[in-house]
Amino acid sequence: MTDITQETISMPRINERAPEFDALTTDGRKTLDNYKGKWLVLFSHPADFTPVCTTEFIAFAGRHNDFQAINTELLGLSIDSHYSHVAWMRNIKEKFAVEIPFPIIADLDMKVAKAYGMIHPGAADTSAVRATFIIDDKGVLRAMVYYPMSNGRSIDEFVRLVTALQTSDANGIATPEGWQPGDKVIVPPPATASAAEARVNEGYECTDWYFCKKEL
Repeated sequence: MTDITQETISMPRINERAPEFDALTTDGRKTLDNYKGKWLVLFSHPADFTPVCTTEFIAFAGRHNDFQAINTELLGLSIDSHYSHVAWMRNIKEKFAVEIPFPIIADLDMKVAKAYGMIHPGAADTSAVRATFIIDDKGVLRAMVYYPMSNGRSIDEFVRLVTALQTSDANGIATPEGWQPGDKVIVPPPATASAAEARVNEGYECTDWYFCKKEL
């Protein structure tokens, strides 16, 4: 077996094209281009039939309609076979009465996991850590979040983050900590001294020239 601890770990970068993939899933082969025109949340888990991962998959399934409502697809991944994935999905349906409505990549050769920097030898040599990648409708990587193997993710945060990214794109604004739809947004700070002088008289809610909010 290849010693991945001796390999260079590839790390994708925000605002660059997401790494391409062509992978077998529980819904047939999938490529990055299959998701063109839609946002994608690609997320890895250490292994099938593990308790923390099961809670995450149930939570992703519970918010699936909310992701769909914001033009976003879900795609899971672990370094297990598609037979294992299918068996786990059936087990979740039988034991927890939850149907998993999204595909899972079978990444036995670890090609996708390595391309996305999901393998962290300090955490485990043969498992993908809990990594989440948000890819926009043009195939550009917009956000990535890594969690340790021992602690589950908040799926609500990913719904919030995709919504915030889409809102920023559509309106040319930024969003403050914990922003939710309906909250005030941040106006990008002015880049020149004259624009800074004018900013406080432009009708925004300003604490200072660099910190202004507005309603959408």
